[in-house]
Amino acid sequence: MKKIINDPNQAVQDMVNGFVAAYPDKVTLIPETLAVVRKDAPITGKVGLVSGGGSGHEPAHAGYIGKGMLDVAVAGEVFTSPTPDQVLEGIKAVDAGEGVFLVIKNYTGDVLNFEMAAELAEAEGIQVEKVIVNDDVAVEDSSFTTGRRGIAGTVFVHKIAGAKAEAGGSLSEVKQVADKVVANVRSMGMALTSGTVPAAGKPGFQLEDNEMEIGIGIHGEPGIERKPIASADTIAQELTDRILDDIDISNGNEIAVLINGLGATPEMELYIVNQKVQAILRDRGIEVYRTYIGEYMTSLEMAGCSITVLHLDDELKPLLDAPSEAPAFRR
Repeated sequence: MKKIINDPNQAVQDMVNGFVAAYPDKVTLIPETLAVVRKDAPITGKVGLVSGGGSGHEPAHAGYIGKGMLDVAVAGEVFTSPTPDQVLEGIKAVDAGEGVFLVIKNYTGDVLNFEMAAELAEAEGIQVEKVIVNDDVAVEDSSFTTGRRGIAGTVFVHKIAGAKAEAGGSLSEVKQVADKVVANVRSMGMALTSGTVPAAGKPGFQLEDNEMEIGIGIHGEPGIERKPIASADTIAQELTDRILDDIDISNGNEIAVLINGLGATPEMELYIVNQKVQAILRDRGIEVYRTYIGEYMTSLEMAGCSITVLHLDDELKPLLDAPSEAPAFRR
């Protein structure tokens, strides 16, 4: 294992400390936790927005803290959900009396721990609502989930729910728009190599030099098929077709597209994939309103990519375009 770390068992703490040190005027660390919070939180008259999950997906989730997006991100150990008590501290830190909204990726540990934290917060008089993101069309169940996994489409939930909260939306209004995003976003990924959890010291799985995994999860969970590596056009066609087969997007509809790198994929390759994705969409008469290319939700140093499509309407478009000061969200 080659990694630029100190103690493998302290890698997450060191990472969080380094993130806070990079943006000292914007964020701070809640004492005795791995929860990073906006420095101006709680914000009077605003619903608090909380997300998080296992580390190893950077820039998710702390990279999406900032005006117009998240108020707090709670980090777990690598590929491990944060504990309920840490999530609770995050909820309490951003509650200004308008309620707190949780964005949860559909992984069993995340769902259980965030829901437990919500119950504890409600016992203290804090109103909490949530959305569970399940955008991955690859598999219904996996080693980490019951139902579909939550992957890079979560970034669009952060952006749109965050914009609604920043504009003064009520807790029910933030939930309504977050639910709409989840209903209209689909993703699917593939991998060429695995990632290595620092404490484990070896790759999570092995692929031969001529193999790829289609439909893999962001923790290295198995996909739908392991087969010989194909061209970028073939990969883009398979992922995009599966996404579009799963969502009703008609000729003339507008969408946002995210071509996401999984940690070790050069942007050159992401743009090559995007070339084919755009051609597929154009041939189907689907209009691309916005395109995002880069690393938005990774899997350590996994080589591979995911494609996300968000079906837009007149409510979602201005929220997607609303200003954001989160360091990791770029158009």
